[in-house]
Amino acid sequence: MGRVAIIGVGQSHFVRSYPGSIRELVFDGFKEAMTDAGISAKDIDASVVCSAPEYDKQRSPAGVLAEYLGLNPQPTFYVETLCSSSSTGLKLAYSLIASGLHDVVAVMGFQKMSEISSAESQERMGRGADIQWESPFGTMMPAYYAMYAQAHMAKYGTRLEDLAAVRVKSATYGQINDRAVYRKPVTAEMFINPADIMAGPVASPLRVGDCCANADGSSCIIVANEEKARQFSKKPIWILGIGSASASVNLAGRDLFTGLRAAEQAAAAAYKMAGVGPGDIDVAEVHDCFTIAEMMAYENLGFAKPGEAKDLIQSKETYKEGSIPVNVDGGLLSKGHPIGATGGSQVRTIVLQLRGEAGDMQVKEPEIGLVHNIGGVGIYGNVTILGNQ
Repeated sequence: MGRVAIIGVGQSHFVRSYPGSIRELVFDGFKEAMTDAGISAKDIDASVVCSAPEYDKQRSPAGVLAEYLGLNPQPTFYVETLCSSSSTGLKLAYSLIASGLHDVVAVMGFQKMSEISSAESQERMGRGADIQWESPFGTMMPAYYAMYAQAHMAKYGTRLEDLAAVRVKSATYGQINDRAVYRKPVTAEMFINPADIMAGPVASPLRVGDCCANADGSSCIIVANEEKARQFSKKPIWILGIGSASASVNLAGRDLFTGLRAAEQAAAAAYKMAGVGPGDIDVAEVHDCFTIAEMMAYENLGFAKPGEAKDLIQSKETYKEGSIPVNVDGGLLSKGHPIGATGGSQVRTIVLQLRGEAGDMQVKEPEIGLVHNIGGVGIYGNVTILGNQ
């Protein structure tokens, strides 16, 4: 089996309300990725479209988008694993290429969440849980992650100020990311000022500042086999390892409440495939839908021992200059979270880092990067390891 590489990446601006259609929204990320790869639609053998369909007014959007982007009659596939949809799409593209079925595949993720109201959005998020046994009780994403935060605090002594430190770091880099929704500074003092919106209660112990926001956006990744990658790209970024796992939808079926077991298992598989360990990662993107989610990711990925995530963030080791820079593009907390586009955006950041093209967010000479993308409350775990050698 030959190697598989990423030869082009693209992303729209993430915004609170996109004025155009999903066709136009997806085209924004697609155009940038195609220009980046230096190819045209005729060079793409297949496409993978990724979104969470409960937010889409268009049924079966893959067909509509393939037509609009000039990708007919090549096959197109539709993938959904909640918030990790485009990471799952990347795994499908990798498999299609590694099997020899296709040479070049475009993976497009999108979400236009502003098409429905906030109340409708929350109701649909609630349906990401088991609609028979959990969601009828009113469980929503903030409440689920709040339970994990409470468990982490009870077992390890994690504090509110540790959670706030994650958002402060996020905002440090969100300010310099022109694709992010939120580009304003955030300070720890905001979390202790009752008059500040950042301190507003959501689901104890999580506050407004601990939560990411819905957004509209798209991302695109162009994946190719080794022959095509060397033909088209001067800086191919190689897919070294891909790990995936799943967990019980119902929390009653879980055995861990201070972390996500699916993330641990996906990471173990990705590390094994890549032949590397946590200490070999130079830069990472993790799924920080809530501040506690980023802290759990530190531990699930092996960057910190269980209970020591708070020490990693407080010592600023996950800042750009630290030993393991994490989310130096602002993460979901600053960029926003257009569900189907999120994983592709994370991959784009790591690809740019490994090429040395991340601008003000650039980490010093990284060779291996990691993307950690979670679907739902740890229902789906995806970890991808990329390298520039």
